[in-house]
Amino acid sequence: MKSTANSGPARTGAALCRPLATGLLLVMALAVPKPAQAGTLGANVIGMFPKDVGEFGYADLKKARTLKWFPQLQEQVLPERFRQFEKFLASTGNDPNSQVDEIAWALVAEGLNSKTEGSGSEAVPNGEQMVGIALGNFNQDSTAAYFKRQKLPTTSFHGYTFYAFGTGTGAADLFFVFIDASTAAYGHRSILEKMISVRFGDEDGLMRNDKFFSLINEANTGSSVWLVTNPAYTRLAMQQLAPEIQQFPEAAKLVMRMQNSIINIEAGSDLDAKVQAICGSTDDANTLGQLLQAGFLYKRYQAQKDNPDLAALLDQVRITPGGDRVTLHMSLSDDQMTSLIKHNTFSFKM
Repeated sequence: MKSTANSGPARTGAALCRPLATGLLLVMALAVPKPAQAGTLGANVIGMFPKDVGEFGYADLKKARTLKWFPQLQEQVLPERFRQFEKFLASTGNDPNSQVDEIAWALVAEGLNSKTEGSGSEAVPNGEQMVGIALGNFNQDSTAAYFKRQKLPTTSFHGYTFYAFGTGTGAADLFFVFIDASTAAYGHRSILEKMISVRFGDEDGLMRNDKFFSLINEANTGSSVWLVTNPAYTRLAMQQLAPEIQQFPEAAKLVMRMQNSIINIEAGSDLDAKVQAICGSTDDANTLGQLLQAGFLYKRYQAQKDNPDLAALLDQVRITPGGDRVTLHMSLSDDQMTSLIKHNTFSFKM
């Protein structure tokens, strides 16, 4: 499926919910995982993903469902196509709303190569393929029986059955597959096939991507939601998070040189978000910090009339350069989140 979510102007606040929004796209698996530590994903799961991904993330949906504003947030960020898919899965004897506790996902940009994805390019993803994994206990028999009874399309690859949502032949069709009794995967066919190929040793896995894997380990420390991006997705995140800095002539070259970003979101009595932008140099980080301060000040001024809670949030964002990184930290109360959702701050439909 080619996503259109990144075309046109980014909505205010969209970047704050992008990790959760992306995770919610994968609310399809049928698991009741028993993790050793919430928010920590095992290397055995990470290693199942293909090597060259642009974004890799994790979401603890079990914790998210305890938050009073989560259903309303879900209404804003979950695309209609995936609502249909949830209903479809429920019809197979699996309840995606109550049984999914944790998910991991990866995005692979379309139309980019190693040169345009890397630092020094202006290119950002304008379409992508995705794949996700959930761990748990699956009702494989009921799914197989449902597809057989309804004469729905399936396909196979290396002995694994791919269940189709759609005709099974279209480029936009989505599939899910049971890797084993406790592991399910979901996404577009070509990248799912790559995931299976990793298991057979025909493709390199994500653990072979040394730099990206080290950043994943840095993010993978127990947060409710965490996300790591490559240069192309980092440029996209900067466009969404702080589009105002594009007004500054030096910003474009600085953003081109950016390396990666790491996002951690912890949901508890408050929602705390930490965004780390990894720049091309210490000088770039210092300059970016100054540009972000100016851009957020301008955005706060714009939001004061129509969305005062967003203005208050922006007023308390802490921006701290350090080495080749700029760290943004923000905290929201339940009441602030409720108000922001009321103002459709997180609308991010595909």
